[in-house]
Amino acid sequence: MKFSKTYCLIFFAALTANAQTTDEALKEKARRIHEKVITIDTHNDINTNNFTAQKNYTQDLDTQVNLPKMEKGGVDVTWLIVYTGQESLNSAGYKAALETAMSKFEAIHRLVNEIAPSKIGLATTSQEVRKLVTQGKKVAMIGVENGYPVGTDIKNVKKFYDLGARYMSLSHNGHSQLCDSNTGEANKEWLHGGLSPLGKEVVKEMNRLGMMIDVSHPSKESMRQMIELSKAPLIASHSSSRALCNHSRNLDDEQLQWLKNNGGVIQTVAFSSYLNTEKHNNFDAAVKKIYQDVGEKIGFKVLSREEVRAMESKKRDLYYEDFRRVRKLSQPKIQKLKEQVPPVNVSDFVDHVDYLVKKIGIDHVGISSDFDGGGGIEGWNDASESFNITLELVKRGYTEQEIAKLWGENLLRVLDEVQAVAQRLQKK
Repeated sequence: MKFSKTYCLIFFAALTANAQTTDEALKEKARRIHEKVITIDTHNDINTNNFTAQKNYTQDLDTQVNLPKMEKGGVDVTWLIVYTGQESLNSAGYKAALETAMSKFEAIHRLVNEIAPSKIGLATTSQEVRKLVTQGKKVAMIGVENGYPVGTDIKNVKKFYDLGARYMSLSHNGHSQLCDSNTGEANKEWLHGGLSPLGKEVVKEMNRLGMMIDVSHPSKESMRQMIELSKAPLIASHSSSRALCNHSRNLDDEQLQWLKNNGGVIQTVAFSSYLNTEKHNNFDAAVKKIYQDVGEKIGFKVLSREEVRAMESKKRDLYYEDFRRVRKLSQPKIQKLKEQVPPVNVSDFVDHVDYLVKKIGIDHVGISSDFDGGGGIEGWNDASESFNITLELVKRGYTEQEIAKLWGENLLRVLDEVQAVAQRLQKK
């Protein structure tokens, strides 16, 4: 049977029109869901220089997270991170780390109490989250990345809790005084063989207070011991599936099963090297070349992550401030690059969500970005693009109830359970 050219054109035009109609219907469905559910991003780093009267999150700064970007992207809750890098395990190191941590706590409190109290509030419970969202405000919550600033004084755990911290990881990149880090995998050198004696006491204290234990950076053995010791569910605040991407920052299937049995949740992270190693490496190498070329023209030297981590905190902040300028100047060239070298994208991110949901169930999976700390992928490179995650989930057939769980309800459920455990322990 032969068809005329005119018939074929009409037929393909009709197919195109149907596809466009379907696409718009999906977008509209996704918009309704995105506006209705509570959207929580569990890991956003901060620079204290962006929490002053002159320069702050009420402005659309050159940061991946701020209030205008949260508003545009429909993000309700941002977990702002009190991060300290890993330094020497001595009194001088602990003292400096505690000072850094306190400066970040103070910055967050300044935002919610002085800079923008009418726009954003601090929440420490699920009830406070829901109340602030109902009031039309954005919500800040606080996580501590690296227990290093606890030092050897366990009273600092309560100090952090009293300042609003509701999760803490016991290590970062490098072994802390509390537990071994995932970074020990590289050379198979361990400091404690999991948790230190002080680390075990910190786990108990976090249970007693009602602070979630974060396993995203500790070693596998550290996590195993935390699971064994903790009386409350744990979280991985920003990790993905090791089965899909073999990086030590991700959780393997055995760890995922531990987390499921524990009642915890893994917050899938939009960190490209934890999502698709091959795509990340190819694109990253090409982008670095662009950054180096652009940096040379303005007198800025692009450093390796290791060199940046080794910097003193204030110098690191200044470096990132200058680096953001290089990134901005590089964008036109990077956009052209994407046509030849595809970057890790939203689809790769949701591949991990799919795998995790299939492996341990919809009740144990969540969403995080690690914005302003290295996170960001094509389609979700700052808070303003957060709708794209919901859209991809809708395209893959997730229901409104399932999307609500992924975007925040699972995390809030764990927080409730952790705080319920604390109430029981305190009564004893």
